[in-house]
Amino acid sequence: MAETIAPLAIAGVSHHTANVTTIEAFRFENEETFLAAARDRFSGVIILQTCNRVEVMVEGNEAELRKFLEDQGRKDFFVHDGPGALRHLFALASGIDSMIVGEDQIIGQLRKALSDAQEADTASPFLETCINKAIHVGVEVRRRTLINRGSVSVGSAAVRLAEAEIGTLAGKHILVVGSGEMGLLVAQALAAKHLTAMYVANRTYKRAEILAGKIGGKAVKFAELYHYISLSDVVISCTAAPHAVIKRTELAHAMKERCWPPEGHPRPLILVDIAQPRDVEEGAGTVDGVRLYTIDDLRSVNEQTMSTRKAEADRAHGFVEAELALFLRHLNRLNADECLCSLHTWAEAVRVRERERALTRLGTTDEKTAEIIDDLTRVLAKKLLTDATFAIRTCAEEGDIAAAEALTNAITKGDRIGTKPPEE
Repeated sequence: MAETIAPLAIAGVSHHTANVTTIEAFRFENEETFLAAARDRFSGVIILQTCNRVEVMVEGNEAELRKFLEDQGRKDFFVHDGPGALRHLFALASGIDSMIVGEDQIIGQLRKALSDAQEADTASPFLETCINKAIHVGVEVRRRTLINRGSVSVGSAAVRLAEAEIGTLAGKHILVVGSGEMGLLVAQALAAKHLTAMYVANRTYKRAEILAGKIGGKAVKFAELYHYISLSDVVISCTAAPHAVIKRTELAHAMKERCWPPEGHPRPLILVDIAQPRDVEEGAGTVDGVRLYTIDDLRSVNEQTMSTRKAEADRAHGFVEAELALFLRHLNRLNADECLCSLHTWAEAVRVRERERALTRLGTTDEKTAEIIDDLTRVLAKKLLTDATFAIRTCAEEGDIAAAEALTNAITKGDRIGTKPPEE
């Protein structure tokens, strides 16, 4: 079978190929600037940046995307193109490719990436079709399988990690830094842990109040961040800040407040940083008493839960492959439209010409006769092209656009099929 035409290329880094430091270095801090630069190179471009992946999707080919990213100073990234890129996109939306297999947040992240590209005028109709189809596949996978039954998000995985390290969260004081989507997921996962206190800090105090109100926590002002760090057993940080919000020096001062007796070692603090880029300044993990964990440490949580969802992931793979085959046939069928348009335009020109000749030969004709002749020629043209249309569309669905074009040219231009033209 000839290769399917799917002008999609995807490149980037993810938890499969890189650690948190590498992913952070690969990120594009200003997405609007990136999309503006890419707009000049591609018919369409979308960028997806999450805590454990950065992926660029373009309507174009692998070589063009590779060159563009290298020009942007990026290296050591994976690239998928054509049907392979679509397979990756469908698996991504299905949660199969996620660090926490089966997590649901990727659906919303894809929708936002598409929305941002539409706002920047870089989302081509083709890319919109691909992303929307992937989202549909992702929703259907979760409906038809149990891949997200008992699954965890990155936020709840962070809570499970903290719980594993501290033994139990019952009776503890927890501080959540950040009140966005990830902060909500963390807070929701903590709500059932019988905490003594849950604090929520955010640069915008009103947003901290809103999240705290949802989960029965206490909103705290960002200016008091280190005071509440000193009071907490666990701190989970997940802001969208472009720079570190928890600094090493200030953290060291806060940890001194946890010492008793004053000359002793501070009471241990579990600090989980699941932000991308990171919220916690490099070197903070060396502060006495601090046990720092990052996205990389969540891999163990996924490994523990993966075995229970492996069978469902296998079922999801099967559904993805079936949907991929159907979508590729759809794309290939669309690729035949130009051939079919050419064929039917030619046929209509012939029909109209012969209809006019017939009417001229009849001489003066009444309106009823002209209508009958017009209907006759229209039906004949349609019936004569039925088999040809079917053959051309079938070739296209199977990915053989060259054969579809050859059939069209044989009918409209008298070209030969399957033989070389005679040598002069």
